[in-house]
Amino acid sequence: MLKKRVAIQDFAAESRLFNQRAVVALAGVALLFCLIIYNQYQLQVVSYQDYRTRSEGNRIKVVPVAPNRGLIFDRNGILLAENRPVFSLELIPEQVQDMTQTLGQLAQLITITPEQQDSFLAQVKTQRRFNSIALKEQLDDTEVAILATNQHRFPGVTVEARLSRHYPFADLFTHALGYIGRINSRELQQLEQDGELANYAASRDIGKIGLERFYQQQLHGTMGYQEVEVNNRGRSIRVLRSVPAVSGQNLHLGLDVGLQLTAQQVLQQQRGAIVAIDPRDGAVLAFYSNPSYDPNLFVHGISSVNYNALLNSRDKPLINRVTQGTYPPASTIKPHLALLGLETNTITAETKIWDPGYFMLPNVDHRYRDHYRFGHGWINLYTAMMKSCDTYFYELGVKLGIDRISDYMSKMGFGEKTGIDIVEESSGIMPSRGWKRARHNQPWYQGDTVPLSIGQSYWTTTPLQLVAATAVLLNQGRLAKPHLVTHFSDEHGKTALEPQISQAIEVVNPANWDTVMDSMHRTVKEIGGTARNAFVGASYDSAGKTGTAQLFAIGQEEKYVAEKVDERLRDNAMYIGYAPYDKPSILIAVALENAGGGSANAAPIARQMMDYYFAAGVNQHE
Repeated sequence: MLKKRVAIQDFAAESRLFNQRAVVALAGVALLFCLIIYNQYQLQVVSYQDYRTRSEGNRIKVVPVAPNRGLIFDRNGILLAENRPVFSLELIPEQVQDMTQTLGQLAQLITITPEQQDSFLAQVKTQRRFNSIALKEQLDDTEVAILATNQHRFPGVTVEARLSRHYPFADLFTHALGYIGRINSRELQQLEQDGELANYAASRDIGKIGLERFYQQQLHGTMGYQEVEVNNRGRSIRVLRSVPAVSGQNLHLGLDVGLQLTAQQVLQQQRGAIVAIDPRDGAVLAFYSNPSYDPNLFVHGISSVNYNALLNSRDKPLINRVTQGTYPPASTIKPHLALLGLETNTITAETKIWDPGYFMLPNVDHRYRDHYRFGHGWINLYTAMMKSCDTYFYELGVKLGIDRISDYMSKMGFGEKTGIDIVEESSGIMPSRGWKRARHNQPWYQGDTVPLSIGQSYWTTTPLQLVAATAVLLNQGRLAKPHLVTHFSDEHGKTALEPQISQAIEVVNPANWDTVMDSMHRTVKEIGGTARNAFVGASYDSAGKTGTAQLFAIGQEEKYVAEKVDERLRDNAMYIGYAPYDKPSILIAVALENAGGGSANAAPIARQMMDYYFAAGVNQHE
């Protein structure tokens, strides 16, 4: 048998193959070594500062510091809105692994309502997950102690002490001050659009209505921050650097606590509004809408039960009747109409008409009745104003015509917002031909002008608008813009706000102003004046005009009997008055819903307000 031949090894080929592999391997090692060196260069040289900052970030945390909200004071320095310390249970969503389980366990330790949980979860969806979000606020001492002893079980859960808004007078100043509440998603978007979002990194609340909203920027202040060193669990060890927050500015108002309390006391359960201003500069002295509500309910999130009670109340406490309540001004606008008649030479102070108790348009059978059904006989402007004769002003209004009335009253501010420093304000209605055509698609009839001449029909005004327009009479054509805030203050001192006074109407004959003022004076001082009984024995000399606003039409031969009418359809009582007569320092408007006659109901309330004003020396306080 032949043996198989054995191949002889090719050592030269194997050596070449080995050398080739060795070179490739060495090249690969060299390349990798170069990559390592390059990477080290990038880390240690090129990106050194970036990675050092990141490293520090694992040890150093920047904590935003919320500024203290500015305080609000009345004219005498009495605190109306303050900041009180409260404890709150807060969670950082990013650090909570199982939110549902955590909420359930926390609810076993302290009382957390489903509504609070729902509100918290809604905020989690809209806010940044690394921000601390409050689950429950206003913790009591027992709850704080329980949470403190169990805090180690809940990563991302803390008990924080914060300053919270508080209104010590509860419902007394609600419609002027407003209130603050949690920032919602719409407000976050607005802050971002305005470039203010960064300044609210540590803030949770924002002004919702009233002065709190109007002066949000001034009250909020400027955010600060702290650089703190933290351990591996994220807890602060020490503060490395701090930039303090700048507190918001304080607001000082023209409002007087005593005068405001008087307004609340005299109104009692009566729906309505009282507003008083200094006619010289427009500073608001009293601003009360009834019924009111406690704004503290909204600060930490009002419950659905409480909110629905306010929202569905038949008395509508959420409406600011001073600036949003629109009422027929009734006879309180007769002085304004009289001035227009005098300025256009349509009448003089001694122009007389015969009042049989009604007024009739030519070739029209309808009788527009006077409140005194038997008439006043021969009557001039003084007597017509003093006794509030409707017939006189029916005739005057028809002679003037809607165009002149609408134009003149608009210049005085009727039908326009006053521009007071709160957002919640209605403009009322100063009707005109164009307004009626746009609203009702109908022409203006002469019969529309007749009731308009005594402040009825389509004409509506807010109490604030009425008082501002009447100030034009007192200032002989100058309009002083009403304002609640008189000055700001901070650590640098006080900054006064300049009154905004403009010329509303031009003076044709200065004597006409005196005639109108005199007629209002006689309304209070002379026998037969509709406001005389309310001011008998007053220690000051005042003037004014009563008004009774009819809310529905009655038949030609029917007589108005309040007891037979639904309470909500009864007449409104109105009054506008000022004192002292020679140098007015207070001007008051009173509007009472469904209260009856202005002389019997609204004028006595204005008397009580003025009594306090002069007895307490409010006009002497700064």
